[in-house]
Amino acid sequence: MTPSPFAEGAVGRSDNAPRGQGPVLEIDSLSVEFGTGRAPVRVVDGVSLRVERGQTLAVIGESGSGKSLTARAVMGILPHGAQVSSGSIRLRGEDLLALQPGALRRLRGPHISMVFQDSLSALNPAMRVGSQIAEMYRVHLGLSRHEAQRRAIEMMDKVRIPAAAKRFRDYPHQFSGGMRQRVVIAMALALSPDVLIADEPTTALDVTVQAQIMDLLAEMQRELHMALVLISHDLGVVAGVADEVAVMYAGRIAEVASASDLYATPQHPYTRALLAAIPRSGSRGRPLTVLQGSPPDLTRIPEGCSLRPRCPQAGHACISAPPLYAIGANRLCACHAVVSEGGNVGG
Repeated sequence: MTPSPFAEGAVGRSDNAPRGQGPVLEIDSLSVEFGTGRAPVRVVDGVSLRVERGQTLAVIGESGSGKSLTARAVMGILPHGAQVSSGSIRLRGEDLLALQPGALRRLRGPHISMVFQDSLSALNPAMRVGSQIAEMYRVHLGLSRHEAQRRAIEMMDKVRIPAAAKRFRDYPHQFSGGMRQRVVIAMALALSPDVLIADEPTTALDVTVQAQIMDLLAEMQRELHMALVLISHDLGVVAGVADEVAVMYAGRIAEVASASDLYATPQHPYTRALLAAIPRSGSRGRPLTVLQGSPPDLTRIPEGCSLRPRCPQAGHACISAPPLYAIGANRLCACHAVVSEGGNVGG
């Protein structure tokens, strides 16, 4: 089962994987807007994130918080009508937003790759799964059909698909959801990218398969020494593998901290609410803690702090939008109350 973030020793990675020198992926003040008939709607607002080679960053938030759109902006695959309105995205120092579409396509696979949450729609239903993996080697490396097939089977075996050589010729519908997700991961990792973005990689999988997929991602991340960005709405799912966690709400960053610090002493009221909503052992029969209200309509974001209408600690200062305050070494929090109370809201 997915480890509880409250179990002793379960929070954060336990390995001592070496870190790179500086960020391999750096997002600065990124904003994404959707055009409408009246005015553009900002769905990602000034997001800044960094991740080093060998590091795992989890980006957490409710549906609609902007985490998946941030990832799609990095990959250059925003949906129709959305566009980056400001900010920068740098991969190994290269500005991705300045690249022509062809140059960006050549980076996808060898340098940056993505695992999508819906494995069935991510695969071509009319094409054998092995051929879809082999195509990565043929298109990007120019390998022969025979050599590409050999490498694809090797990759299927690496992500622990049983009888890989035999299953090479199967179609996506012949695989279970968990095995399809392994195929998608094999495709994403085939060319050993510098950065892997995994967007809700365990959605619709049972808890046992969730844990297997998370273990596989962590294992492959260590083996390839790549940067891993995990996007999820569930703090419990990423508890055992993340080095650092960024919490998003209504398109903005609410809090950034090391996994161990964030789980031990959550500072932002929204982070505290997310953690309080995770079922704990011994809570059977008790009502779950919930944050009252709903995420804001992005076309009508509340004035000031976007959490203000739902926040039990909202005060007069919250009529102005809080910046990301530095409240300790490598820790940021967008909350006026945290600063006024000495950075110990979650004590």
